Amino acid sequence: MLTIDGSHLEGGGGIIRMAVALSALSATPIRVIGIRQNRPNPGLAPQHIAAVLAVAGICDAECTGLSQGSGEITFTPGRVRRTDMRIETGTAGSIPLVIQAWLPAALTTGGSITVSGGTEVAWSPSIDYLDRVFAPVLRRAGVSLEVEVMERGYYPEGGGMARVRVGVSRLLQIAIPAEEDSCGLVSASAGLPVHVAERQAAAARELLEAQAGLRCTVEIDSRGRGLSVGSSITVWKGAKGAVALGRRGLPAEEVGQAAARALLEECRRPGLVDVHLADQLLIYLACYGGEYTTHTLSMHAKTACWLLESFGYPVRCRENEAVEFSA
Repeated sequence: MLTIDGSHLEGGGGIIRMAVALSALSATPIRVIGIRQNRPNPGLAPQHIAAVLAVAGICDAECTGLSQGSGEITFTPGRVRRTDMRIETGTAGSIPLVIQAWLPAALTTGGSITVSGGTEVAWSPSIDYLDRVFAPVLRRAGVSLEVEVMERGYYPEGGGMARVRVGVSRLLQIAIPAEEDSCGLVSASAGLPVHVAERQAAAARELLEAQAGLRCTVEIDSRGRGLSVGSSITVWKGAKGAVALGRRGLPAEEVGQAAARALLEECRRPGLVDVHLADQLLIYLACYGGEYTTHTLSMHAKTACWLLESFGYPVRCRENEAVEFSA
């Protein structure tokens, strides 16, 4: 059984999610200790448990220690098989992060997952980032992947729901075309007047065009009623994206401008993918080969490279003017 220090380097929930995904892929039983040991609320949170259960469900894994606040788990995978499952994260736990844990194993068999919780929450990619920035890279590499946003869910109530379907996929190498210049945005809200999402979109679009000459497609997704109230905007250019969340008292225009400014900053810096996408793609790079660049070697990426190496999936990383990842 492979023992993994869950407090190493970044020391967050990403270690748990990637560790169980790699355990399922490699048929390696694991023991994770010191889970989120140095965080203000150490141990497992409901959304981490949901991610483990999502991966366990696709490989009939035997698990111990899956309780809130637990600092140690074991995960003994069985054979990966096609499944169609439903997972509850609890309140506004991140739906995209649960999907990201489940996806690597699901690509080998196909299947679907329906997850309830938060579609757009802090410290997580939005569901639109997953669909419009992350997923296109995998689709280009041969993945059949569909994302359906059934309900929007915001902190703290949650109430969101999304479904992902994948076909059995034989991935090509991960590659990012340098000429990719698609630019777009999704401005979303729940329980708010439609003008909130429209103002977010208009402010982001105007700033992107004024400062960089970017003409982006615009999609408004305003849900009238739901369990939670909130807004979000996701903007992208090629494989670089940015997200901003609304909050009470913050004008919609400032939310849109915040997302646009974050994207413009990513576009000004070297590399073909944004710094967050760089660490999210590492497991696929390690498993299927390829290369891409970003501007900064983040702690999340360092942690992912360490964990991949522990399972025998090495990734090469070179820091020059841009950070180059290859396998």
